[in-house]
Amino acid sequence: MPGTVPAAPSTPQPPVAEKHPVEFTLHGEKRLDDYGWLREKQDPRVVSYLEAENAYADTWTRDQQPLREHLYDEMLARIQQTDLTVPYRKGGWLYYTRTTEGKQYPIHCRKAPGEGAAEQLLLDLNVLAEGHKFMAIGDFEVSPDEHMLAYTTDDNGYRQYRLHVKDLTTGDTLAISAERVTSVAWTADSRAVFFTQEDPVSKRSYRLLRQELGQPHAVQLDEERDERFDVGVSQSRSGEWLFYTVSSHTTSEVRVLRADQPLGNWVTISPRLQDREYYVDHRRGEFWIRVNDKGRNYRLVTAPVATPDPSHWTEVLPHRDDVMITGVTCFAHQVVVSEREHALPQITVMEPEQKRSRRVTFAEAAYTVGPSANAEYDPAAFRYAYQSFVTPASVYDLDLASLEPKLLKRTAVLGGWDPSHYVMERVYAAASDGTRIPLTLLYRKDVKRDGSAPCLLYSYGSYGIPSNVTFSSTRFSLVDRGVVYALAHIRGGGDLGKKWHDAGRMANKMNTFTDFIACAEYLKHEKICAPDRLVIQGGSAGGLLMGAVTNLRPDLFTGVLAQVPFVDVINTMLDESLPLTVSEFEEWGNPKVAAEYAVMRRYSPYDNLSRHAYPAMLVKTSLNDSQVGYWEPAKYVAKLRTVDTGSQPVLFKCNMGAGHGGASGRYDALHETAFDYAWVLGTLGVHEAKPMP
Repeated sequence: MPGTVPAAPSTPQPPVAEKHPVEFTLHGEKRLDDYGWLREKQDPRVVSYLEAENAYADTWTRDQQPLREHLYDEMLARIQQTDLTVPYRKGGWLYYTRTTEGKQYPIHCRKAPGEGAAEQLLLDLNVLAEGHKFMAIGDFEVSPDEHMLAYTTDDNGYRQYRLHVKDLTTGDTLAISAERVTSVAWTADSRAVFFTQEDPVSKRSYRLLRQELGQPHAVQLDEERDERFDVGVSQSRSGEWLFYTVSSHTTSEVRVLRADQPLGNWVTISPRLQDREYYVDHRRGEFWIRVNDKGRNYRLVTAPVATPDPSHWTEVLPHRDDVMITGVTCFAHQVVVSEREHALPQITVMEPEQKRSRRVTFAEAAYTVGPSANAEYDPAAFRYAYQSFVTPASVYDLDLASLEPKLLKRTAVLGGWDPSHYVMERVYAAASDGTRIPLTLLYRKDVKRDGSAPCLLYSYGSYGIPSNVTFSSTRFSLVDRGVVYALAHIRGGGDLGKKWHDAGRMANKMNTFTDFIACAEYLKHEKICAPDRLVIQGGSAGGLLMGAVTNLRPDLFTGVLAQVPFVDVINTMLDESLPLTVSEFEEWGNPKVAAEYAVMRRYSPYDNLSRHAYPAMLVKTSLNDSQVGYWEPAKYVAKLRTVDTGSQPVLFKCNMGAGHGGASGRYDALHETAFDYAWVLGTLGVHEAKPMP
């Protein structure tokens, strides 16, 4: 029976999943799946098997419990547990969140400007979480008259959010609710909300509705039938317009409606055109449109609100091959353009009426920067968030006249942490086709570059999402024990713009994996990492990366940490009833198409497991994951154990009360990190309980 674990903890044996073979033929190839039954979540045998896997992992890692506790205490000691965010102004209020020591979740508050103003508590997530193992907030939108709050909650981790509307004057929650809500926007008169809703099975956001306050039911306005597309609704910062955006991975369309005419007709800026994406903002009688019609990295155009079609577009910023426009933030007197160049984010401030454009400069070799809480339409300062491997998350106000930045807050790192002890470095590996692949390194100054150091290499590499250089106080529990942390900016991600993404998706997907292998080989060749002390880590599509590269080069890695990994690519992409499948044909391909199947067949981790000595592996998932079904890693681990000729343990952990992002409570999440880091350190042969002084 599945779920049995031997009694002797000194020689634990993994549970053995039953085989129930299902065979079918696709493009002339016979396909056999022995473990499809693990998808049956309600089958008691499945729960029994998952619990047995958890028990096996716990038994195998029992000796790491003291280190886990030490790591947890050490990481917690770096965190200022009672804290608050920098307030931001919207209308007549300052909004912020605060945390309290001992409580898992933040508390949302506001107060009027000025000394001695009383705090108004808006939402206490700790109260909302009572009776639940999980709690997350999705949308959080205060009405224009500042009396109402529309917000959404997820209480199980499946990322399906329920809409609530709270009267901030009385504190009462209105008798309004809707399920599976994906976005929310208020009308100008604060008497109604527009919201979008997802399909209960596919989880595709596909409907637009309007809910009048005081009415029992919402009115459906639109339903998007093309299963590649998702929908979302938002309000312009000016407050004058509502945007209804319909988008796939390659194509988009935007419809607009005056926010003070909620019963009016939505007007399409330009009908969708395959492989053209555009996104819209508004300022001073014009729509500002980011569009990729002249090149994949986008250009910036304007259009009069009365005649917004492409024949009336005026180019403001042309397309550039080496600079990608990633976002546009419109204010009354400025437009702030977010860009990426040389694998680094940039900020450019445009003053259209003065015909002036200025870029903000940043000194570090690698960093992450972007807009943060800019709720006002006519501010004196632009707020941005900045961080790097050695600079904690920081909030700045950029004076829009002088372009002088003012640091408002830098997240405190307690416990004597000192950034001067560390080195952050940008290096480049050569891919198999000669392409230069950036890596960002973090290590202590006293770590020797002699080929003896342990290393953790992380990457993602899909959907055009960049691998951002972010700060993590917990990461120093590895680095302070001599571990070199490396982040690979491989193709398939968006680090060098859309062309970088295109070079690692669809027919080019193998580049993602060979880039990563080139990065691992570089670390060893340059003696940054010891030959036998390299652990790799990735999650979700980064978990696909982990499975693919381990199949290609199992000899290259000492250990693999795969979190919520997308490893059963072909079976998942064949099942159009699953969330995300159809919309992601434009990222991975459709296996029903022979040529696209052939590409997937080369890298799908589940389909390419073969007799090899695999490295030590820790595979993690969550029972309520809506994006990567728990059964994918469960099947992968079960099959892997049947072909693994090595002696290293393959462990599988399933969080039985969370979703794609793992635990929602900050202390619970920290315990999960401590578990992972103890395993990483043990696999790298770092057994010291205490870090370097």
